[in-house]
Amino acid sequence: MRQRLAQGFAPKMRPLPHKKSGIVGVLDIGTSKVVCAIARLKPRGASDVLTRRTHSIDVLGIGHTRAHGIKGGVVVDMAKAELAIRQAVDMAERASGVQIASVVVGVSGGRLASQHYEAAVRLTAPAVEEFDIRRVLEAASTYAVGDGRAVMHALPVGYSLDGRRGIGEPCGMLGRELGADMHVITADLTALKNLVLCVERCHLSIEAMVAAPYAAALSSLTDDEMELGVTLIDMGAGTTTFSIVAGGHCVYVDGVALGGQHITNDVARGLPARLADAERLKALHGAVVAVSSDEHDMLTVPPLSGDSRDQPHMVPKSRLVTIVRPRAEEIVELLRDRLKASGHAGDAGRRIVLTGGAAQLQGLADLVARFIGPQVRIGRPLGVSRLPEAARGTAFAVTAGLLVYPQVAGLEHFEPRRRQAVVGESAGYFGRVGRWLKDSF
Repeated sequence: MRQRLAQGFAPKMRPLPHKKSGIVGVLDIGTSKVVCAIARLKPRGASDVLTRRTHSIDVLGIGHTRAHGIKGGVVVDMAKAELAIRQAVDMAERASGVQIASVVVGVSGGRLASQHYEAAVRLTAPAVEEFDIRRVLEAASTYAVGDGRAVMHALPVGYSLDGRRGIGEPCGMLGRELGADMHVITADLTALKNLVLCVERCHLSIEAMVAAPYAAALSSLTDDEMELGVTLIDMGAGTTTFSIVAGGHCVYVDGVALGGQHITNDVARGLPARLADAERLKALHGAVVAVSSDEHDMLTVPPLSGDSRDQPHMVPKSRLVTIVRPRAEEIVELLRDRLKASGHAGDAGRRIVLTGGAAQLQGLADLVARFIGPQVRIGRPLGVSRLPEAARGTAFAVTAGLLVYPQVAGLEHFEPRRRQAVVGESAGYFGRVGRWLKDSF
């Protein structure tokens, strides 16, 4: 895994065969909480709902604990972060009765960024073969590796034949030149290395690293939304990230280093209150839209000293709203500017789905509708069975998306050609037959 990062590529998992069941463990490492979930993925038949999924997801156990040693989605204290991960994994293993040796890890920090690359190759035969598709994808992904950055995802968005775009599956089609448009998601190499080291210190290997906004989109978006175009905003504690999905493909990700924890800090300073009390007040009473009754609704703020002998003080709810609203508006305005700069603010910018713990703020959907797009809904995990009631809300969208990810891992391509030589895979007929048998049965 570290060798792959040194080459500029994050760990990439083998896709789950359509006819195979499997048990998967995932880790959502955020600024406020660490979540570990263990689930069984079982092949499912054709369905009119969530048609892109090949497996059903049955959660066997889930564990979550308060995060320590994580700031803005990045490890800042290795020992504290390791302890939090161990606790979450232990809780999930006890609840499921299953021990895991590897996990799929969600990444929200490391300054996620998107680039698009195009490449074209001359065909060696009249019709496009799988070998030609691999060649053009390798050519496009080769440009993605940059200094200090690592490739997390390399997603083919579309193909072209002899300059004609809009081709979804070119295999078997006739032409002379095959082109590919590749969407590449990258992150800071140092941040990923420290995250890998932290997880490995817990005696776990990493199957794959998945960008948090991409994972949230996998779990929370409907088929129609993914096809028509939608922007998913994941508002976490330390970061707020977004992904744009159009034509069934993730075409852009970005984010800002602001989130719900910054709102909590503002509340703690403004009231004043301890951070724990500020978080509770924000979660229970926080809002971004004022109503007439706010002046009369009084909130009890425990003493800053924490001494029960000191008297708490009372503040009107309107005071809390005046603290929460400016920071929420700042985050939404920054997202609006990033969305406009992406060049995808058309149809996708009109439909917004909100996930993440901070998305539960009262009135936030109305605020986003006013600043970004008119159609806003709160997103929650879809198509995940036996998920505990406490984990069915917006705060667990990334965790659920990590459970979906093994089903779509095969859509990606960023395996450098030298990797095939290292593992000794044959490109001949018997090598292809062997790989097909291994993947199918």
